[in-house]
Amino acid sequence: MSARQPNDWKTRLRHALLDIDARIDSTLFSSGAGLRELYERFSTFMDRFYVGRWKRWVFIEPLSEAATLGLGGLILMLALAGPAFRETADEDWLKKSDLAITFLDRYGNVIGSRGIKHNDSIPLEEFPDHLIKATLATEDRRFYDHFGIDVAGTLRALVTNAQAGGVRQGGSSITQQLAKNLFLSNERTIERKINEAFLAVWLETRLTKNEILKLYLDRAYMGGGTFGVDGAAHFYFNKSARDVTLAEAAMLAGLFKAPTKYAPHINLPAARARANVVLDNLVEAGFMSEGQVFGARRNPATAVDRRDENSPNYYLDWAFDEMRKLVSTFPKSYVERVFVVRTAIDMNVQRAAENTIENQLRQFGRDYHATQAATVIADLDGGVRAMVGGRDYGASQFNRAVDAMRQPGSSFKPYVYTTALLNGFKPTSVIIDGPVCIGNWCPQNFGHSYSGAVTLTQAITRSINVVPVKLSIALGGKDGPKAGRAKIVETARKFGIKAPLPDTPSLPIGSDEVSVVEHAVAYATFPNKGKAVAPHAVLEVRTGAGDLVWRWDRDGKKPTQAIPASVAADMAGMMSHVVEEGTARRAQLDGIPAAGKTGTTNAFRDAWFVGYTGNFTGAVWFGNDDYSPTNRMTGGSLPAQTWHDIMVAAHQGVEIHDLAGVGPSKRMVSEAAASAKAQDVSAAPPPILTRRGADILVQVEKLMDDAAKAVSKTSLTAPAQPKAPAKPSPSTSLDSPGGVASAAAGPSSGGAAVVAARKN
Repeated sequence: MSARQPNDWKTRLRHALLDIDARIDSTLFSSGAGLRELYERFSTFMDRFYVGRWKRWVFIEPLSEAATLGLGGLILMLALAGPAFRETADEDWLKKSDLAITFLDRYGNVIGSRGIKHNDSIPLEEFPDHLIKATLATEDRRFYDHFGIDVAGTLRALVTNAQAGGVRQGGSSITQQLAKNLFLSNERTIERKINEAFLAVWLETRLTKNEILKLYLDRAYMGGGTFGVDGAAHFYFNKSARDVTLAEAAMLAGLFKAPTKYAPHINLPAARARANVVLDNLVEAGFMSEGQVFGARRNPATAVDRRDENSPNYYLDWAFDEMRKLVSTFPKSYVERVFVVRTAIDMNVQRAAENTIENQLRQFGRDYHATQAATVIADLDGGVRAMVGGRDYGASQFNRAVDAMRQPGSSFKPYVYTTALLNGFKPTSVIIDGPVCIGNWCPQNFGHSYSGAVTLTQAITRSINVVPVKLSIALGGKDGPKAGRAKIVETARKFGIKAPLPDTPSLPIGSDEVSVVEHAVAYATFPNKGKAVAPHAVLEVRTGAGDLVWRWDRDGKKPTQAIPASVAADMAGMMSHVVEEGTARRAQLDGIPAAGKTGTTNAFRDAWFVGYTGNFTGAVWFGNDDYSPTNRMTGGSLPAQTWHDIMVAAHQGVEIHDLAGVGPSKRMVSEAAASAKAQDVSAAPPPILTRRGADILVQVEKLMDDAAKAVSKTSLTAPAQPKAPAKPSPSTSLDSPGGVASAAAGPSSGGAAVVAARKN
């Protein structure tokens, strides 16, 4: 028995396994048979509904495809609707754009306003009937018939634009335009149009048609810094929207399409032509007859003359965006929507910046093939004193100082040299300026030549390209150039640069794009002894009743120590050589130590100068919106000269602060010696002749002509008197300061004319 025992348990195990296998096979067979029988029953049942031949292709197949595509479209719509509906997540979505802000300059003077007019809100039923009809006839004739999207109008606009080969007609409904005003920006992207469509449908489900129309009339931008038709009526015609005539209503309705292009205080002929189109729309839509609009055609509206008003609109737009973000941080319980905001702007510096840029472009823009410029001048605490976002706000509201991203070129190199000093290099450290390659990319210097052994100070002074690239390689060490570039980006981030700065081999020589405002204020880290500050416009926020709500020095972002003070001083010393003897000699200031860096990009598409003193920091950019090359413009030409002229105005009447790491400038020392030798006490800079100053000179000249005529008439009746010979006056020379004014107004009036020009 003992010999058979092993065979018994093996036999039983084999039988058990065979039993399990049989059960599995039986279960699978039974399941398969059951499923097959179920499918056959289902097929038999479905055969009752079989449709063949033409009925299948006419009805069944299209319905099946429609169901499939509809399901896919529904899933796609849900995916696309997500970003749009996130904009409405805040329960306070309607009040976000409900701000009414009066802006003051740093000294408390009113400089403009932005937002909705709250003090005289007009109910929809009190708007003139012809104003409502003019708006609907021009912007959305089927407003009361569609569901938020005018499909027919959109298709018509697509056909019209396709035939014209460009954008000639807009297809957005009033609801879509309101959605853009409430939630979105003005950028022209497919994503924005998709979000706009979803938000329009959402608004139609939350508000009535009359509520949507009222919001649109109250919140649309109408040019001149005004929002809403009532604010525009007061600005353009000095009256309430309740009282506008048909001609004035047509002119207001014409502003919705392009408020600055058709603003009557900027271009009255264009505004009247646009108003005539609105009158045509009224007749075409059947809202009025030709006889009813005839009087408005014969007697077009005339706007109030506001040519002498010069609001810093680029600055106000930026400050308003800052305020909208700031208000979102106020406590939820805070319901105030009307504010008075004191900003950091200095209107004297602002006007100097505007006039300087306009003068430079008018005189040299054609020669250099440059059409645009931007500048930002700021205090060392980040408060922006002046901002110019383009040559003409009326022609383009795009703020090139804030929203444009341009390659900084060599003006990015100070971040590279700062990183090098942070990692053991010295201003006197020697680097070989010779050929170097990273992969297939080999940087070249401006003159396609090499200088051999140079110090870091010499390299930044002469703006050598190879040295920053070699520094990025050395900073990476064993980890490679990529690690070195990562350190450079980290330094730029500490300075306040928030631009993406993607990693590329050419990053050390400024191939990654930055904005003018960030670049300008980032340089404040050097004169601030290593402390980085944030650019800001708002200094103080008060309610309409005068209660203090927010203050920058108490509630704003505090400076952060980005680099050691010793490194900041070393960098200032190195960068002062750029101004004194390098590529930015045109930026030298009389008696004021300055430092900075020029920047010029490939094909001369961008020209920069970014510099600072012990009082201010500033950046100037010249180029073209379409990225077309300039005519060999470098950062040391117009940008450096423009920076110099603006800084001369900015430093007038202020205490000049020392610049750590920079001694007295060479010009300061040499001119002090020359002044002592010549005993010359008139060291004031030559006056800048503004447009207003030129007008005054013309008026003075006319007065003198009239006086001369009166004297000549008197002399005809008076006996002739002998005259002493006139001595030539050196002040009448066209080469001397103020010589042009003297030549125009005569020797006796030259001084008064210059004084009048300087005051203006």
